[in-house]
Amino acid sequence: KNNKVDEDCYIKLINFHIENGTNGLVPAGTTGESPTLSHEEHEKVIELCIKEAKGKIPVIAGTGSNSTTEAVALTKHAEKAGADGVLVVTPYYNKPTQEGLYQHYKSINDNTSLPIIIYNIPSRCVIDMSVDTMARLYELKNIAGVKDATGDLNRLDQTLNKLGPDFI
Repeated sequence: KNNKVDEDCYIKLINFHIENGTNGLVPAGTTGESPTLSHEEHEKVIELCIKEAKGKIPVIAGTGSNSTTEAVALTKHAEKAGADGVLVVTPYYNKPTQEGLYQHYKSINDNTSLPIIIYNIPSRCVIDMSVDTMARLYELKNIAGVKDATGDLNRLDQTLNKLGPDFI
């Protein structure tokens, strides 16, 4: 509204979800068009959601970016604001190598105590994180799971076989 986040409408939406049994919220996830938000708007959306939902339903903040520095900063902000975890999309547009993906997530991991869910969406990011790279990342303290948007059911079996049932 007026080229800004409509805070009143957003708060109503959060409360609608809480009142109607939604299991959790992901403010500033990429489905919520976070790449179109400014850094300040991104932080504000996360803060508002945590303020309204904390203690009622889990808040997994979307803190991904194609910039490692920005992803780390957004993750630190989400942790300070009280998020229960973070969802971090693979760096879009950059096409990093598997080692580049590992280093990106490792840097985020090393700067937070929050659980991190990898968001692997090759159709949007033009890079597919391999199961082997996820297995390396899972050795780090905060990598908890993956939101897999490959559309490949064989990938699910490969991931479960390689990483085990505790990987979400």
